[in-house]
Amino acid sequence: MTETKAVVIGAGIGGLALAIRLQTAGIATTIVEARDQPGGRAAFRRLEGYTFDTGPAAIADPAPLTALWALAGDDMAAAVTLLPVDPGYRCHWPDGAVLDLADDEALRAEIGRRAPGDAAGYRKLRDHAAALRREGLDQPFADAAALLRAAPWVVRHQAWRSVHSTVARFVGDEKLRQALSFGTLLAGGNPMTANAAALRPGSEGEAWCVAGGTNRLIAALAALFERRGGTIRLGDAAVRIETLGDRVTAVETASGWRTDCAMLGANCDMIHACRDLLAGSAAAARTAARLERKRQAPSVFALHFGIKGTWPGIPHRTILFGERYEEALSDTFGHGLLAADFPLFLDHPSVTDPSLAPPGCSTFRAFALVPHLGKFPEDWRRIAPLIEQRVLDVLERRLIPEVRERIVTGFSYSPADFVGDFNAYLGSAFGPEPLPAEGTWFAARNRDAAIGNLYFVGAGAHPRGGWAGALESAHSAADLMLGRG
Repeated sequence: MTETKAVVIGAGIGGLALAIRLQTAGIATTIVEARDQPGGRAAFRRLEGYTFDTGPAAIADPAPLTALWALAGDDMAAAVTLLPVDPGYRCHWPDGAVLDLADDEALRAEIGRRAPGDAAGYRKLRDHAAALRREGLDQPFADAAALLRAAPWVVRHQAWRSVHSTVARFVGDEKLRQALSFGTLLAGGNPMTANAAALRPGSEGEAWCVAGGTNRLIAALAALFERRGGTIRLGDAAVRIETLGDRVTAVETASGWRTDCAMLGANCDMIHACRDLLAGSAAAARTAARLERKRQAPSVFALHFGIKGTWPGIPHRTILFGERYEEALSDTFGHGLLAADFPLFLDHPSVTDPSLAPPGCSTFRAFALVPHLGKFPEDWRRIAPLIEQRVLDVLERRLIPEVRERIVTGFSYSPADFVGDFNAYLGSAFGPEPLPAEGTWFAARNRDAAIGNLYFVGAGAHPRGGWAGALESAHSAADLMLGRG
């Protein structure tokens, strides 16, 4: 082990992945985590025999995770068991129409049955999205010259378009357009405005879940890191990052623990890191002010509940579209309103893994994007019960009769909880909204421009986009920290 010391603030999926990459490369690494369990937003609760994961209910691509075990010379399959989720997502509309997103072959067949005229267009859409990724249009542009060099790609692929309008170029059926573009919502982006570089048509179709819940994966990653000699300090929040000139020199925690460090990875809210933890740095203050000026993505309201009865007809993941789509998105993203017919996501993990609920019972999570506290500065202690009833109304009407009478236990999570648990700016669940000028291409770079040994990792940093983006950002940040970038 070398003498170089790294500190990672935050044990979310991005922080764990970064720490494993550094530790397996010979960099003595310590993770500092404010909460009493690793995982960050992928935490869990157990209530009355039900297991509730607050992280993703399924994983679209396990390859970046298996790569972490491979770095350590281990096999992920020996640590966790992956179960196939089929269909990956079910799209459900108020008129009773249903479209299952499964593997590519099954999805092509589904499209052929539902909208035969769009089958060829879907194939072209997949080719177009692959070209966007292959030619690097989802890479960050460090300066104007880099952007100018990329201009021919942007023009050739019309990459300034939104995700929804790009999908609409290739397919005509409006329900199919919604089904192939809603994935942007899961990264805090509005399909009507997020740029086409975020397009992953049908990517929600192939998915796996972890036996025992996503929390088992988090525990296995933490154990892998510690087996390689890393240290995790749980329940001890970072309170100060010390700097000297343009370098981070030390980190101090709430308990009074302090350590020197040669490099720092921040897997926490970026504004919190720059404004609060780096309070003595003028450069960080400028970064915080720049980030605060950006348009922030919405937050999330989630209702977790365990109920009596099993529901084999409700798949692992469903999106319930409302009567309005574009108008409801505009309410949330633009006007700061609680849309009456917001798209509602429903996770039903116990249908794939019955161990997550008592025998004869089921575990569910329903969640929707809601305005952040800057657009909707209401008291969520008062609002949350109203939204809970609105969610249950939808579920009772469309999927689970008498759902209220069946509920055994549960809890909700609101924008205020994102502030209290994660110091999330304005309670946003995603950081800056991925607009064309603020999104994938121009997401915050993984290395700070002014403080040379400060690195950002997680869904808010490049390349953005939920768990997949957090894992990619960890890979990019590690390469930079190890001199490979």
